[in-house]
Amino acid sequence: MKAAAKAGMKKMKWNLVALAMLLGGATIASQAQVVVKHLQPNEKSPIANGVWAGDTLYLSGQLASPVTPADPAKGTEAVYGDTRTQALSALQKIQALLKEQGLDMKDVVKMSVFLAGDPAKGGKLDFPGLQASYTQFFGTADQPNKPARSAFQVAALAAPWALVEIEVIAVRSK
Repeated sequence: MKAAAKAGMKKMKWNLVALAMLLGGATIASQAQVVVKHLQPNEKSPIANGVWAGDTLYLSGQLASPVTPADPAKGTEAVYGDTRTQALSALQKIQALLKEQGLDMKDVVKMSVFLAGDPAKGGKLDFPGLQASYTQFFGTADQPNKPARSAFQVAALAAPWALVEIEVIAVRSK
């Protein structure tokens, strides 16, 4: 009887080993099938606008476009506006990039927002300004999606005028 039990245990161990190998192979096979595609804005850019990994699009952080472009002839610098204005501009850029890829704001599953203090507000964070723009795109009657979101206060952003940078992750629905 003991010999039969030992033989049964040995067979069960081999079945578990075979199952583990099968599952491990399936995991490797599924990972090997992910197609990665980089969205280059141009050949000189050091970063991609975004990266597709399978059905998931990771968009790089977007800064605002100027409300009033610089005018070298007049010696005036570009004007980018306050937090609300910059957030609106960054979200419009995100919406355009998503549209180019056949996606929309409804496909956004995660958003990270980086906010710098506004010098016009004594260096304080203008979270209500961000929210005013954000709520034009998310949680509306036309677009009820509310993605997961994180917001961080940062000491500064890469561009000295920047108050807002937004990056998103979107997933193509099946």
